Amino acid sequence: MRRVTPRLGWLAMLALAGCIGAKPAPPDYLVTQGRMSSAALFDPARFGGDWRVIRSGAGGCAGAQQSWGFDGAQTYSLSGVDCSGARPAVLEGTAVVTGPGGRLMARGAAYQSKPVWLLWVDQDYRIAVLGTPDGSFAVVLARENVAARGDLTRAALEVLDFNGYDLGKLPE
Repeated sequence: MRRVTPRLGWLAMLALAGCIGAKPAPPDYLVTQGRMSSAALFDPARFGGDWRVIRSGAGGCAGAQQSWGFDGAQTYSLSGVDCSGARPAVLEGTAVVTGPGGRLMARGAAYQSKPVWLLWVDQDYRIAVLGTPDGSFAVVLARENVAARGDLTRAALEVLDFNGYDLGKLPE
C-alpha cells in the first residue's frame, strides 16, 4: 500500500476545491442541484380534474384554482390561475404527457412553456407535487373537495425537500 505524502494530499484538496468553486449557481428554488425524479406510477386520467394550490413560489397564490382537463389521450387543457411566476396570472394552455412517470411539457402561457414533472402524488390522487427539472418552479396541489391533511402536506413538503427545493421560497 502506498502512502500519500502530505504535499500530494494538499494538491488533491486544492484540485477538489477548484472543482467545487467552479460549480454554477443553482436555480432560484433549489438549495442543491441533484437528481430529480418523477412519480413512477403516474395515471394521467386520475390526475385530471380540479385542484387548488397549497404552496407555490408565487405570492398570493395559496388557494388558487386550477383545472387540468384530460382529453383521454396525452393532453391536458389548463385553466384557472398560473402560479409558476412571481405573481399569479391567468392559466391557459396545455400540458402534454411526454414520458413515463408524470413527465409533462407545458405549452402556451401555462408554466412558462417548459418541462413540468409530477414529483409525487398520494395513492388516492388527493395531493400532488409538481416541479421543473431545472428547479425554477414547484407547486403543491390538493383536490378541490379534499381538506389538506397534515400528514399528506408534510409528505409533499418532504418530497420537495428531498429533491433539493428551498421550502422557505414556497410560502403557504
